[in-house]
Order: sequence, then C-alpha cells, then structure tokens
Amino acid sequence: MLQQQLAAALQSEAEAAGFSGSFLVKSTGAAVVSGTYGYANKSDRTFNRPDTRFGIASGCKLFTAIAVCQLIEQGRLALDSNVMDILERTHFPRFSAEFTVHQLLTHSSGIPDYFDEETMNDFTELWRTRPMYLLRRLEDFLPMFHELPMASEPGARFHYNNAGYILLGLLVEKLSGLTFTDYVEQHIFAACQMEASGYFELDALPGNTAQGYIVKDDGTWTTNVYSIPVKGGADGGAFTTAPDMLLLWEGLLQHKLLGPEMTARLLTPHIHVDKDDHYGYGVWITKRDGEVYKYHVMGYDPGVSFHSAYYPAGKAIATVLCNESRGAYRMLKTIEKCLDR
Repeated sequence: MLQQQLAAALQSEAEAAGFSGSFLVKSTGAAVVSGTYGYANKSDRTFNRPDTRFGIASGCKLFTAIAVCQLIEQGRLALDSNVMDILERTHFPRFSAEFTVHQLLTHSSGIPDYFDEETMNDFTELWRTRPMYLLRRLEDFLPMFHELPMASEPGARFHYNNAGYILLGLLVEKLSGLTFTDYVEQHIFAACQMEASGYFELDALPGNTAQGYIVKDDGTWTTNVYSIPVKGGADGGAFTTAPDMLLLWEGLLQHKLLGPEMTARLLTPHIHVDKDDHYGYGVWITKRDGEVYKYHVMGYDPGVSFHSAYYPAGKAIATVLCNESRGAYRMLKTIEKCLDR
C-alpha cells in the first residue's frame, strides 16, 4: 500500500511541478520506489535516468565530516584540536587561534565565510570579478576569505559556513597526504561501492551526468557552467546518483565508514539551529517531540537542488536529486507526507 501511495503521489507532484531529476525511496515493509523526469541535457533532449549523476552542492558536507572523523578514529586528529596549530597560521592573519575541529564541523568556529548566507543570496555574484574556472583546488578558495576578520567568537553561535569546510578539507589533505577529492573517492565512495560518484570538473563531465539548469520565469534557461566553481571540494560540489546515496546511508549506518562510537557522535545533535532543527557533524537533524525525526543533507546551487534523508522510526531512506535550482524540496515533502501516514 505504501509503495503505491508513494508512487502515485510522487508522479502527481513531479508532473504538476515540472520536476527534472531523480528520486528513490526505500522503506521498511515497502519495495524501493524510484522515478526520473525531465532532461539531463535539454539541448540534446537526453532524458534523466535512474543512474544519472547529479550535482549535490552542499549535500556533500557529510562526506567531509566522515573523512575528518575517520582521521580522528585513526588518532591523527582530535575534535578539540586547535585548527591553527595544524594549518599555517600566517595564512590567516586575522583568525582566532582558538577555534577547534568540532567547531568547524558544527559551523560554530566564528571564522568568516566567502559566501555568507546571512547577508548574501546570489551565489553567481561571486564570479563576476573572479574566474570560477580557476577554482579547482581547495587552496584556490583561500583568497576569498583568508584575510577577513572573525565574524564572531569561537563557539558563540551557529553560523552556516562554507569556508569552515574548506579548512576541514585542508586538514584532510595535510594529514592524509592525498588531495581531498582523492581521499573521499578512495575512503568513502569506494568503501560504499558508490561507483558512479565523484568530484567531476564542469568542463570535463563524464557521460550520463546531468547538466545543471537555471530556468527563468519565462521558461528560458541557461546552464550553470558559469555560476558555480568548476570543481567541487570540501564544502560542496560532488556528483552522485540516487542509488549511490542509498549506499552512502547504508554504509554509514552499518559502520562501513566509521565505528559505532564515532558514527553516533557524528549523528549527535551538537548545536541547536532553529526550532526543531539541529546540526551534527555535516548532517542536519530534525526532532519531533524530543525524538529524532530525520537525519538529512541538502544542497542548493544555481542549477542544483538536492535532499537526502534517513528516517529512523521507519528506517526509511529517501533521496531527491534535481538539475534545476528548485524542485527537490517539494518532492521530499511529498515523500514525508506518505511516510508519516
């Protein structure tokens, strides 16, 4: 019954909203429900498929958090390590010397961000004077924020921060000896058999990868190739598929990536954000009546919208990937209405 309800509700929502993307839902007691709509390439009229790769923007901060926690398990790092004791402090002349790995993971370090979502709302503005095609390594982002003053005292408050995750990626690189993207692909994607996932460059996308589209109110569109960094990194920008995200959640929950203690710590609500929303390490946590309703990740960029969640009560996993700037949220809400019945 749930499978039929989900399939019908998602088809209705996708057709009504003109959804372009892919979704997959797996729930205890119900078979997998999946579907695809729209074009991976509008010019060639190539349709999205169940195994099409989509960009997920900030949705992959969870990958960064897992990588950091793996290094902590290995004894190479600690949650209370002072970050400036490990990175070159002279590169960050106005940063506090006191913020920790834990504070970076929970967006409470107080460092400045290169895209402050509290004061900025147009990501494309960043690239009007700065060539986005030059941003291929983590250090390429540093000139955008490394000389700015602290935004607040370390630990003072939650302040969503992309630059903080860039620093976490630099820690991974320094301590592992690998580039950040190679580390994630070798130690997270490979461990979960996420064979379709990767950090691909926009000017060299592999086959079966959806273009991201910015659709205007009059229906005209452009791709997002000039609107986001050419290659993703520790703060976002990986590509994945709906089946691969299912493997990621299952790998995390089955302790293929981290031991039970560190997995529990990653999924702990460490900091309150707003109302029922909290943040763990790289993952959002929503509570209802004092209990965890869902663990979820999400990502929004020009031409990208993404949501993926695990619902512990019913052990359900849902992923929605969309190659337009809006679309994933409404589909996820449709899924949750069915799961909550």
